[in-house]
Amino acid sequence: MSTAFTSDITGAVVDSLEGTADPRLREVLGALVRHLHDFVRETEPTMAEWESAVAFLTATGQTCTDTRQEFILLSDVLGVSMLVETLNADRAGTEATESTVLGPFHLTESPVRELGADIDLVGSGEPCVVSGRVRSADGTPVPGAVLDVWQASAEGYYDVQQPGVQPQGNGRGLFTADAEGRFWFRTCVPSPYPIPTDGPVGDLLGATGRHPYRPAHIHFIVSAEGHAPVTTHIFVAGSDHLDSDAVFAVKKSLVQDFDETDDPSLAREFGVPNPFRQARFDLVLNPERS
Repeated sequence: MSTAFTSDITGAVVDSLEGTADPRLREVLGALVRHLHDFVRETEPTMAEWESAVAFLTATGQTCTDTRQEFILLSDVLGVSMLVETLNADRAGTEATESTVLGPFHLTESPVRELGADIDLVGSGEPCVVSGRVRSADGTPVPGAVLDVWQASAEGYYDVQQPGVQPQGNGRGLFTADAEGRFWFRTCVPSPYPIPTDGPVGDLLGATGRHPYRPAHIHFIVSAEGHAPVTTHIFVAGSDHLDSDAVFAVKKSLVQDFDETDDPSLAREFGVPNPFRQARFDLVLNPERS
């Protein structure tokens, strides 16, 4: 009787969705119900365990603020964010720079900055110049491409994590590539850092014996008219945790050298102390499919 009921209830819930006007919503909700019910049948949670799960999800929502997205963090540490990113990238084509997670600290409005500007407003890290070119998959430059850039400070914190300590907009910039698709800006060499562990996601990591660290990286969202946008990271070669990123976002093609450069004339040209670090790479976009 119990087995028959558990089967009947799944069908009943799926059938209740037949009136959903949006066919995609009907498809997604139906799949969610079937998989969620199968999960419950497989694990057979006790009432206490089910209540703990509800409490965990409630606490995750309550931890979210205007500057912190705990649900994105949960998606990240479970590998769901990277799976969604990769599936969408596979549909778009493989020529573009590989995509990675958005992360919980992206802001919708990074400060607009001129090419060559310094996004390290506190000046506490090792000076670095990041430069390259945005190009299309066929190799042609993409003039006027927009690059939304953000990174943690040299101490491993984003500006929104340290209001009153870091100035708003530290480590962030919205740049427009020149007529040849080139971009360049000054910053500090990023460092590895832990994701926030003072909330439910941190408790989950602790309960599963996982560390919270991410390897050193700089975030990019690159977009241009007529091209599919790319959300990605550039990782610092040799950084700790490249093989155990807490959010599973490292791809080999995104690991780049941040070479030490000892060239006084080049340092003067870029307006940085000598010696400094230099990272150079292309960011590639796929044309939008018609």
